[in-house]
Amino acid sequence: MKQEEIIKMFDNIAPSYDLVNKVVSFGIDKKWREEAINESLKFITPKKVIDIACGTGDMIEIWKKHNIEICGIDPSEGMLKIAKKRFKDINFYKLSATNLYEIENNYADVISISFGIRNVLDINKAIKEFYRVLNKDGIVIVLEFTKSNQTFRKIVDVYTNKILPKIGGLISKNEEAYKYLSDSIEKYYSANELSELFEKQNFKCLKTKSFNFGQVSLIIFKKV
Repeated sequence: MKQEEIIKMFDNIAPSYDLVNKVVSFGIDKKWREEAINESLKFITPKKVIDIACGTGDMIEIWKKHNIEICGIDPSEGMLKIAKKRFKDINFYKLSATNLYEIENNYADVISISFGIRNVLDINKAIKEFYRVLNKDGIVIVLEFTKSNQTFRKIVDVYTNKILPKIGGLISKNEEAYKYLSDSIEKYYSANELSELFEKQNFKCLKTKSFNFGQVSLIIFKKV
């Protein structure tokens, strides 16, 4: 699937996106996001945060509790429309992770991207942009579905590959979109492979943590 097609897909499922997430994840994704932010605050006390692939603003909702200046970035107009209604005091930009041209160099202390980097096809270009807009010693928080060989992973994958697309399709009326999401999880990098991509572009891995029997990884990188 091309990048433009992925963006259109998210435009299409935006109205039902939050409801589907709550149903298929049983609300546990919020706990993962909270833990990702709490872990990052052990390494840095940020003043400015960019949430990339912000979607409808689930990560922003948690960041706001910490009284930090935040901006949200997403290429999907449909997702941003909902996010802007939820958070009228936040600046949002319709930008791709690979071209953050409206954000100046060394702007942010933290970049967070939760369940979004998997949908960026040119990940190396995105990492370069992350490096550019981060301050010296700034960090990137990645929360994403990743490959794993943990024992119980196969059981979790049955739900993700077989059941999730059916539930997502029933609610959103777009089963193909949720089939794409499950397929993209199946084919994605492991946490180690993802770390290698960042480390090749002058990032240092500070922490890696797995959730859901290794299906989800939290990785925190520092700009060096």
